[in-house]
Amino acid sequence: MRIFKFGGASVKDATGVKNVVKVLQEGGFENTLVVVSAMGKTTNAMEAIVNAYFDNKNELTGALQEVKNYHDTVLKPLFENKQHPVYKKVKSLFDEIEGFLAWNKSPNYNFVYDQIVGYGELISTTIISEYLNKIEIVNQWLDVRHVVKTDANYRDTKVDWTATQENVKQHIDSKKLYITQGFLGSDANNFTTTLGREGSDYTAAILAYCLNANSVTIWKDVPGVLNADPRYFKETQLLQKISYREAIELAFYGASVIHPKTLQPLQGKEIPLHVKSFLQPKNDGTTVGKGVSIAPKVPCFIVKKNQVLIKLSSLDFSFIVENSISELFKLFHDNKIKVDLIQNSAISFSVCVDNKFGRLDGLLNTLKSRFKVTCHENVSLYTIRHFNEEAIDFLMNGYEVLLEQRGQETVQFVMK
Repeated sequence: MRIFKFGGASVKDATGVKNVVKVLQEGGFENTLVVVSAMGKTTNAMEAIVNAYFDNKNELTGALQEVKNYHDTVLKPLFENKQHPVYKKVKSLFDEIEGFLAWNKSPNYNFVYDQIVGYGELISTTIISEYLNKIEIVNQWLDVRHVVKTDANYRDTKVDWTATQENVKQHIDSKKLYITQGFLGSDANNFTTTLGREGSDYTAAILAYCLNANSVTIWKDVPGVLNADPRYFKETQLLQKISYREAIELAFYGASVIHPKTLQPLQGKEIPLHVKSFLQPKNDGTTVGKGVSIAPKVPCFIVKKNQVLIKLSSLDFSFIVENSISELFKLFHDNKIKVDLIQNSAISFSVCVDNKFGRLDGLLNTLKSRFKVTCHENVSLYTIRHFNEEAIDFLMNGYEVLLEQRGQETVQFVMK
């Protein structure tokens, strides 16, 4: 069986949905499971609903109506007949959102987030499945929450592989075409959970692993994996082949094309990953698998924006050693602060972190009771894999370097 994954950009409007059909028709859709993200920027819009629910209920109705209106603009060109069952199905999903917001009593932001935001994927896959059926491409809509089981650590769950494997056997027939959601799972109480932002790639890998799939193809709006993000770098090169190990390194440092968790299950069963353009589906794109480390071997630039650099030094000039570092990492863990780079000397410790869950202030208050603390917010972490001096000179032009760290293959800079 093959796994195809389409991101939000590929299904942002009716034209995008029709292009997905074109990709399936050109590449074949027998024995295929299609994983789809929420349409366009729907996840951001769903987050706005959650924020309005907690912070300003006067904006809640308007935020929800925006999402409804957006999906109407996708539905109307695809289904001219307003009596088509898809309209009732989509309305039912919106009714579920409104029902949850009405009866929910939980003050837990992360729990509410997971129950609401995932409807973006449920709506997008409903529309695509119904459109495929309309044009006589028979498919089965699959609620991935019945398959992927996780713990209850909302917004950043861990997969229960044993339960998921068993569910895959029960719910998926490899001879059929399925349309299902990325990003979502469910816990032991059947509440919706999410796998982290951009988690649809990970969903594709989870299902591929459990199905012993032949391949996974991620369809993007870029030609494949590039040596730099075209949003930040004008000149980029296509990487035609990447080894699993190299791809994991790139993902770890923050390359946005492949989700960091995606590669581990694929590597475990040596399932090749293809990253291709949904605008040029016949082009080869990038293949991730066994073999050559990276081809062509060129410097790869990775940037993480909106980072925080924290510099600590001991108040009494005592050493910052194993015991201190262990306690620091427990603080980072307890505050859900993701660590991206560390550097330490005898009496100082520097760390570049991602304040993903907004817990920085609480962490800093704790640290200031024990250390001298310097904090730089809104910095950027740049990483160059396979660097050379020309690449470093190009990157550093015009920036203030707050911290530098070099290894044999990788150099990193925190810059402002």
